[in-house]
Amino acid sequence: MQVTKQEVLLVIPTFRPTRSVISIIEKLKLTTIVSDDCSPVTFDPILREVSALPRTTVIRNLHNQGIARGLNQGLELAASHRFEWLLTVDQDSDLDSDYARAILSAAQSHEALWIQRPAIGVIAPHQVQDASGVMTYPTKLVDSVPVTQEVIQSGALWRVSALRQIGGFDENLGIDAVDAAACLHLREAGYLIALTDTVELHHNLGNSHQVNILGKTVMVTNHSPSRRATMVRNRLRLAPAEFKQSPVHAARTLRRVTVNSLMGGLTGTDRWEKTKGSLSGLRRKKPNK
Repeated sequence: MQVTKQEVLLVIPTFRPTRSVISIIEKLKLTTIVSDDCSPVTFDPILREVSALPRTTVIRNLHNQGIARGLNQGLELAASHRFEWLLTVDQDSDLDSDYARAILSAAQSHEALWIQRPAIGVIAPHQVQDASGVMTYPTKLVDSVPVTQEVIQSGALWRVSALRQIGGFDENLGIDAVDAAACLHLREAGYLIALTDTVELHHNLGNSHQVNILGKTVMVTNHSPSRRATMVRNRLRLAPAEFKQSPVHAARTLRRVTVNSLMGGLTGTDRWEKTKGSLSGLRRKKPNK
């Protein structure tokens, strides 16, 4: 099966992009939107080179706002050109040339097992190959379809009509938990967050490392103090709706964020600054306008 021109649109949000963006576009050979989040002018040469690629459009945003805006720009163009699916990929991810065909085929196969139509809101790899090790999503079967509660947006294939139904990606969140919020709203609308083992994604999850705590492997990221603040703040913002939709997932998420915040203050560099960053996330902040 080949991916037809109107089935999948690729969007790659960038900031200070490298030649890896060109590699992704050349591998996937899809109609592509590259949304740049106000990179310095020193990155003009690489962005000009990207814009010269076949079926590729580069959007140069004039102020930095975060990944959600770039994803929504891809969504808007996907909807206006009648694409059924939106494939979102980070600039530092690595995937095979057959990725789009395989994940689209998996979505279609899953839907054949599910009575409701449309069933799949988003589908993603069951595992993410991080430099520190493998990250695996908690999974259950719903009518033989493997599902989870949320996935990272890189490497995920989103149904355009479903994203439009929930209002797209929340730009008030900026960067952190944008994918989690979209998955939450898709679940609220009755869509499945599906998984597949037919594709493989290599992605760097915040320069993370894995530690063993009481027999459980925990992934600890090396995000900056400011990112830690927004990670905590955005997760707390989503918590009430998460507890209403899935108390188990909500508790699991807050536990993961807490452990990551604590371990960030105990390992690596800038421990005290990272701790202060996490604590500052407990304070409420007005949404971005």
